[in-house]
Amino acid sequence: MRKFTNLLVTGGAGFIGSNFIRYVLNQTGFSGRIINLDKLTYAGNLENLADVQQAFPERYFLEHGDICDKAFVDRVWSEYKVDAVAHFAAESHVDRSILGPGEFIRTNVEGTFTLLEVARDHWKGREDVLFHHVSTDEVYGSLGKTGYFTEQTPYDPRSPYSASKAASDHLVNAWFHTYHLPVTKSNCSNNYGPFHFPEKLIPLMILKLQKGETLPVYGDGKNVRDWLFVDDHAEAIWTVMTRGRPGETYNVGGENEWENLKLVEVLCQTTALALGKDKDAFLPLIRFVPDRPGHDRRYAIDCSKIKKELGWKPRTEFAQGLEKTVAWYLAHSEWVKNVVSGAYKTWMDRNYASR
Repeated sequence: MRKFTNLLVTGGAGFIGSNFIRYVLNQTGFSGRIINLDKLTYAGNLENLADVQQAFPERYFLEHGDICDKAFVDRVWSEYKVDAVAHFAAESHVDRSILGPGEFIRTNVEGTFTLLEVARDHWKGREDVLFHHVSTDEVYGSLGKTGYFTEQTPYDPRSPYSASKAASDHLVNAWFHTYHLPVTKSNCSNNYGPFHFPEKLIPLMILKLQKGETLPVYGDGKNVRDWLFVDDHAEAIWTVMTRGRPGETYNVGGENEWENLKLVEVLCQTTALALGKDKDAFLPLIRFVPDRPGHDRRYAIDCSKIKKELGWKPRTEFAQGLEKTVAWYLAHSEWVKNVVSGAYKTWMDRNYASR
């Protein structure tokens, strides 16, 4: 099992990154330092890690900066003597990538390139180090009614977001084969859970339900996604980082497929019960809206490789995870208020004011 001393987490103030940091420090026995390198754009929120900062003041460090800034990344690497990277930092929302693809290319492609080059400069042939790249099942394109994505599925990205992530995946693979940089990579299905930014489906619907607003569902609502609780994903990433084979990709799925419409219906019922209402009280709020461009029909991951090789499997039952998630959002209205103000509100006003 690999052991690390100074773990650099890029994008650690975001949804998955912050849950990963909390998991590593609280549940793995890791005794080293975590350095959170985050640009703190609209989706990066220091409130996500307030408890971590308080509990681990001598082992958790924040470095505010851009992964595309090589001089900055190089300084952080030198100062903290980084020996492992968990690379989460990315622009990640498909709708935003359709409206403004340039930032996705810059962060997801150029940023990954910068990190790989700094790692290569500093590690110079070392084998006791690791660069782990966190990616998405969206790079594989769209499935029909049957079948699953495996690690051998050809890439077929359909949105600017998935194309940028596919490019970063290929860079990581190339740096392994060309420069022998120790890397691992994981491609995951849709995550859900606490601290998820409210532009994404599950938190967006919970907050609209809380306000009694209509619930927009794209197209016919039959697009299918595989849902993975974020704590299970954090465990999977740590498992790959400490036990996965260098150069390998591991698909991480929840084995939990839902049509979007059925998911929204379950959310309506779960939220209604949490608010003390009749379980079907919110169903009339559902409204179908025009589908988004290039909307992939179905994603589903075959995660048998990580299960067989590393012994990981999803632990959280969906009903339990959804109840936890709904309860968390209903109890953290101040967090929601804070994260949807500022930079995010400015972006939304600029891009959606005329819509």
